[in-house]
Amino acid sequence: MRRLFWPRIPVIIAALAAVCLGAQPSFAKSRIKDIVDFEGVRENMLVGYGIVVGLAGTGDTLNNSPFTRQSLEAMLERLGVNTRDATLNTKNVAAVMVTARLPPFAATGSPVDATVSALGDAKSLLGGTLLVTPLLGADGEAYAVAQGTVQTGAVSAQGASGSAVTRGVPTSGRIAAGAVVEREVSFQLSSMSQLRLTLKNPDFTTARRIADVINTSFPGSAASDNPTIVTLHPPAGMDMVSFVTTVEQMQVEPDSPARVVIDEVSGVIVMGSDVRVSTVAIAQGNLTISVQETPQVSQPAPFSQGQTTVTPKSAVSIDEEKGKRLLVVKEGASLATLVAGLNALGVTPRDMISILQTIKAAGALQADIQVM
Repeated sequence: MRRLFWPRIPVIIAALAAVCLGAQPSFAKSRIKDIVDFEGVRENMLVGYGIVVGLAGTGDTLNNSPFTRQSLEAMLERLGVNTRDATLNTKNVAAVMVTARLPPFAATGSPVDATVSALGDAKSLLGGTLLVTPLLGADGEAYAVAQGTVQTGAVSAQGASGSAVTRGVPTSGRIAAGAVVEREVSFQLSSMSQLRLTLKNPDFTTARRIADVINTSFPGSAASDNPTIVTLHPPAGMDMVSFVTTVEQMQVEPDSPARVVIDEVSGVIVMGSDVRVSTVAIAQGNLTISVQETPQVSQPAPFSQGQTTVTPKSAVSIDEEKGKRLLVVKEGASLATLVAGLNALGVTPRDMISILQTIKAAGALQADIQVM
């Protein structure tokens, strides 16, 4: 029996070692394209002023919106209709601001979405048609032209007595593919000899890791300049487009500082995995003071010539929550330990916000607190 049993021990040990090695935590990696922005590859904001026509009596009041009247008169004059001395009282026209985003490398003739927003006192843009509107860039040049039917996605109804109900925002809408690109933004990526990557979350460690991963495949092609910028140089025989295509698929493990983000309005708390707590004792309890007023009527006896009076009666009680224990968090406690301890105290999210701020004030929370 011993000869059959002992030879199996190395096999069992090897199996346990394999299980232990397989149980080691694996770190999450992200593609470089998901954590950085490429210099020059960005959208451009466009804006324009236009007129929406065809509204069902929900447009601007011309007496209250002089810019709408002037725009309407100027447009009709360009079409050969003179209305300068006429009395205009239409409510089917509205002045609007049109905005759009010009995608990077957008070619002439490419469609983009446009957003239309009322500028005057129009009640709704539903069903209106935007007339030809040039969309200008920051340099004052027209890069696109918008036109089309406005879709608001809102519902508005009004009764004869003046009662009304509205769902959504009827004074703002979109025109899907309603703008056409007329001018391209010149950007020759393929001929560039240098390109900078901008980290979305600046960090020294992450920038260094990105440069190391790239240099592993293409030695000397990347350098981390600072926590935000990583500079790329394509290797010999490869253009910038091909190089970037390969680089953006590489994976790295992003690092981040220990941080606690608190939204006091909604009571949301988000803590990173690197948050650590030094040795600290935490106790939390609620104290409720109730004051109840019960007025009583004092009625005099018959024929006593007295007066009926109201006498106050107050009942004050103090209720202190019992059963809360003092929680001791040991040195170097992790996020899971801290959360489990706070949950053991039965604290609410808003109480937890106060506790975290107090721990930080005591110097025991090794993380930055960001309050939104």
